[in-house]
Amino acid sequence: MQTISSSEFLIRFWGVRGSVPSPGPQTIRYGGNTSCVEMEVGGKRLIFDGGTGLRGLGKYLLKYSPVEAFVFFTHYHWDHIQGVPFFFPAFNEEDCFHIHGQVPPEGEEMKMETHFHHRVLHVDSPVPVSDIKAKLKFHDIVCGEVFHLDDIEIETTPLNHPNGAMGYRISWGGYTAVYCTDTEHFPDRLDENVLHLARDADILIYDAMYTDEEYHNPKSPKVGWGHSTWQEGAKVCDAAGVKRFVVFHHEPNHSDDQLDKIGEEVEVLRPGSILAKEGLEVIISRGLVSKPPV
Repeated sequence: MQTISSSEFLIRFWGVRGSVPSPGPQTIRYGGNTSCVEMEVGGKRLIFDGGTGLRGLGKYLLKYSPVEAFVFFTHYHWDHIQGVPFFFPAFNEEDCFHIHGQVPPEGEEMKMETHFHHRVLHVDSPVPVSDIKAKLKFHDIVCGEVFHLDDIEIETTPLNHPNGAMGYRISWGGYTAVYCTDTEHFPDRLDENVLHLARDADILIYDAMYTDEEYHNPKSPKVGWGHSTWQEGAKVCDAAGVKRFVVFHHEPNHSDDQLDKIGEEVEVLRPGSILAKEGLEVIISRGLVSKPPV
């Protein structure tokens, strides 16, 4: 069993793409897996979203069994749940996962446990639900509430995304990270919910799927698709007093070279920003130290 440091706040990226996995020779450096972010905070392991990046995290965790982790879903579009049936620790009866989320509007009559087994682990899943042996403990979140895991404070807010999504603000030991993916900015103002969530944060992990040019492309506009741009993310960081901007949820058609170019442009506007890569670690309890992908 791995002992997680009780004095550090570490963020590790396992899946950084949006919408659909994008493996191939053009996406090697940044990775092609969909959303999954792990945080080691004050001795606890937190997992945000279960995209295909969750599979790699599961393989990593096998050597640390028994594992206890706290899992948080922003929403349940495919790119945020596809890794769940392939998360190897779920099949180990010694492991334990505390699963948090809010049931979407069309399933309000359900509890999170029912929603997880019937919607996340769909009948078409390649893995039978009965094969899952880990202890699963379910927690229904009301979006907008603040709750605690011992001395870790977690604040939530609704995001502007089709069928809804939830942003998370994680605070511990005087440090704060914000996970704010799958949200679309407004045309005439900054989103007050996002600004509140991001206030004075050390790290803002933001849905910067498009560039402004792509978002407003007259031939193929992305308005109403539920995602934002890195330029809008930079505006939020400036307005909210964020220390470090992390560009996340990369467009699946963006190659490594295209993302390098975006990174150069972000650096000019917002020096010290990071483009999320699979395997990248950021330790905010050491003054925002970032370690290259392993």
